[in-house]
Amino acid sequence: MSDVNKALARRYPMEVFEGNTAIIDEIIADEFRDHDPQTPSDTPPGPDGARLISDAYRTALHDMRFTIHEQIAEGDRVLTRWTVNANHGGELMGAAPTGNPIEFSGLTLIRISNGKIAEEWSNWDGIGLLKQLGQVPVDL
Repeated sequence: MSDVNKALARRYPMEVFEGNTAIIDEIIADEFRDHDPQTPSDTPPGPDGARLISDAYRTALHDMRFTIHEQIAEGDRVLTRWTVNANHGGELMGAAPTGNPIEFSGLTLIRISNGKIAEEWSNWDGIGLLKQLGQVPVDL
């Protein structure tokens, strides 16, 4: 089961955030919640919320590519360590598009229920991203 769960955990970032939003209804549970602190609190649950989140990042970060470095699965949970590479082509976190390449990394824990992603908690390098966008001093 852990290999099946790991594969599902890879599909969300590697397919949805890289452009294949058609699979959202297939892999995201109706009760889905994204607990990332960057996600606005009024984001709806379920596939609609996942669409809003992925659309926001895909609009701002062009040619987004996820690299999965490792995964650990136990029971209904999968932890993934990842890196994103993209081009900053749209407004993001208050920053006007720079056209610059960016890179940031993080960890995401998902909970799977009935073969779909039901919850997600992410911890990623938001300060590193803001530095690359010129929003905070590089020496911070």
